[in-house]
Amino acid sequence: MNVSEALATRITCRDFLDTPVPPETVRKILENAKRAPSGGNLQPWHVWVLGGDRLKEFKKLIAEKLPQNPAGEGTEYDIYPKGLKEPYRSRRAQCGEDMYGTIGVAREDKTGRMMQFARNFDLFGAPVALFFAMDRQMGYGQWADLGMFMQSIMLSAREEGLHTAPQEAWAIWYKTLGEFLNIPEDMMLFCGMGLGYMNEEAPINTLRTARAPLEEFVVFDGI
Repeated sequence: MNVSEALATRITCRDFLDTPVPPETVRKILENAKRAPSGGNLQPWHVWVLGGDRLKEFKKLIAEKLPQNPAGEGTEYDIYPKGLKEPYRSRRAQCGEDMYGTIGVAREDKTGRMMQFARNFDLFGAPVALFFAMDRQMGYGQWADLGMFMQSIMLSAREEGLHTAPQEAWAIWYKTLGEFLNIPEDMMLFCGMGLGYMNEEAPINTLRTARAPLEEFVVFDGI
């Protein structure tokens, strides 16, 4: 698989098979991804990888907490900017409508939407979980570096026939995650990511979000 194919086939997988991912494959993906660029070669990313019984233990812990606190524990950062303006607001809304449309959940079906949102915290059934954090000393540039590292993981996963689900939703459980994973206090949790084999039969995995034409966000000057 070349890079263009990996980019074209990468999606946020929202229904995984329970097929185990070999540990050596996970290590290979991370070895490849660590070549991602970072300003000054700081390599500011930190990752916790969960699988097997340890992941089951963690999922059970979250499942026990969800009924009493479906909104989680709050976040340490704004997942989306406050007062999101156009065209970003409409893009986000359309993404949600398209996603729920694949599984027949109407806008007024609040229960159905909450149930689907809760699936985030089962990692959509993924057998491997990755959680990403950054030293609190880092700034905007290093957060961009983390994003490039994560994208490298997602593309390397496609090369191995795997799919991923990057999930900022995990930010609402930063306290529980910090305690369970023993994340140092001088680090901030950013997000989680499910990793595994995609359930090709799941309707929700047919979602392909739209992309704006180049003319909407690129200025060509002299080329």
